[in-house]
Amino acid sequence: MFENLYYCIYSVTRYHACFIASVGYLTYYLVKAVKRPLLAIQSGPFQDYLLRKVGTIQAKYWPTFWCIESRAQTIFASFLRSKVLPNINYNREIFVLNDGGQVALDWLKTKCDNENTPTVIILPGLTGESQAEYIKCLVLAANENGLRCCVFNNRGLGGIDLLTPRLYCAANFEDLSEVLNHVNKKYPKSPKGVTGISMGGLILGNYLSHYAEEARKIITAAKIISVPWNIEKGTQSIERPFLNRWMCNHLCDALCKTVEKYDILFNGKDEWKEKVLKSRTIREFDDNFTSVHFGFQNVDHYYERATLHNKLHMIKVPTLCLSAADDPFQPFDAIPVNAAMESSHVAILITVRGGHIGFLDGFFPGHKNQYMARIFAEYFSAVLHDVDKEFISTVSKISDSIKDK
Repeated sequence: MFENLYYCIYSVTRYHACFIASVGYLTYYLVKAVKRPLLAIQSGPFQDYLLRKVGTIQAKYWPTFWCIESRAQTIFASFLRSKVLPNINYNREIFVLNDGGQVALDWLKTKCDNENTPTVIILPGLTGESQAEYIKCLVLAANENGLRCCVFNNRGLGGIDLLTPRLYCAANFEDLSEVLNHVNKKYPKSPKGVTGISMGGLILGNYLSHYAEEARKIITAAKIISVPWNIEKGTQSIERPFLNRWMCNHLCDALCKTVEKYDILFNGKDEWKEKVLKSRTIREFDDNFTSVHFGFQNVDHYYERATLHNKLHMIKVPTLCLSAADDPFQPFDAIPVNAAMESSHVAILITVRGGHIGFLDGFFPGHKNQYMARIFAEYFSAVLHDVDKEFISTVSKISDSIKDK
């Protein structure tokens, strides 16, 4: 009798505890996680255009209910996309650079290959290439919206040989300039957009800021996703124990595996190679290899040149950026919100949750039309399929407002 009574009390208590915990988590989710993103940009033509044409910007972002933590978003996004998205059958073009090096340009032109079809060039992240899950997510979204896609694989990546003793880095954008000029000659009548993800965003941002006039002649609009705006603060954040540090070590291992394949990079200097391969963090790798390889004084000098948070005022192409406030690679206080609020044509959309290249939504986020891809497709469809010439008019108004100042 007493055993039955104890079991009943225990069962009811356990049920109540589960109910209270569920209600508590649901309340936390609705109050703290589900919010409209912050759009940081100066009031004006570009802001008005974005609010009218990119509907997802004004909607609340509903991160996946069971996956709102930043590292969980980052890791599960990569895992789920890799399981859901098939490999893409690209048309590969080997482009030879001026110094004799080569890069792979992977094209997807299905149902959208004529001289007037808008083109989007995509720059992957640190060690990413055209079959990376987050790249396929964007490529498929672009293709479904009638946009021709070109993925620019950095030197030594994408399965092609490294012909010259030169790799790539966040402060080096000469290769991108050559690729964009090549694509522009190939499709001179095609409106062009460019997007960069993570380190690809750094390369794109540095190109837009340093080659501003060339960029205005080639690019209609740009988009930057999950960029580490302030690299110094970003590396400090990603090196914090324990999960952040684990992700940092994982990426460093990927970098080491990339350079280990190419003896041409070390020119017989085995001690240098051994030192590089012992790197355990991204900062150590950049100190041991990147800064030396590209002739910077040290890693701090490299990060100073590569960082983007202080260059928004130099960018002249309309650019929409997507960042998450909880990105482990970039703390919120390092996102240049104030600089964006003073910019007429660089907008930063900041979600409360999303992690690094995560932005999962829906109860089971196995669908292709995820938050990151929706904004990407809506934005480039609006600015590149500019049938009514409204975006051209918007750009003209932006230019007039700059001249008035």
